[in-house]
Amino acid sequence: MIDREGYRPNVGIVLTNAKNQVFWGKRIKQDAWQFPQGGIQHGETPEQAMYRELHEEIGLHACHVEILGRTRDWMRYDVPQSWGKRESRSHFKGQKQIWFLLRLTGHDCDVCLRASEHPEFDAWRWTEYWVELDSVIEFKREVYRLALNELVRFLPALRGPQAQLHRSYREYQLNINQEKT
Repeated sequence: MIDREGYRPNVGIVLTNAKNQVFWGKRIKQDAWQFPQGGIQHGETPEQAMYRELHEEIGLHACHVEILGRTRDWMRYDVPQSWGKRESRSHFKGQKQIWFLLRLTGHDCDVCLRASEHPEFDAWRWTEYWVELDSVIEFKREVYRLALNELVRFLPALRGPQAQLHRSYREYQLNINQEKT
């Protein structure tokens, strides 16, 4: 399902633990880390798609998480022309995503990367909320940054002067990295 502008509706999931660390999954047979995400099927709401993807990718159910918030609007990223999957769809430009911030209310042992027949991740880890995005595929980094910046308002422990200093430092580093390329 691709909209008139060429974007596939999708959900992104930022899963946090009690320490406000975020879940990262390592793509199978790659050295790329990402948040769980996936397409919204015809007739699904973004929330329904989020719960389906949460189970398919990391084995968690609604009873294992609490929704803390979601992004207000769609966030878009373009997939480069050179990327294989884009070449097969002439009208496809990229993805538009609604991002959800979840809190794990279950346990780490509830995570199961083999919950579906086609696993996406072969490893996972908890990391600090404000982490370098170098391990994320380049064309998704800006959407990740935007989603994390918007969703942080739902995590009071990461707000305030210390979080602002940390966020400003991260933005400074992002600008330096962009200038290098």
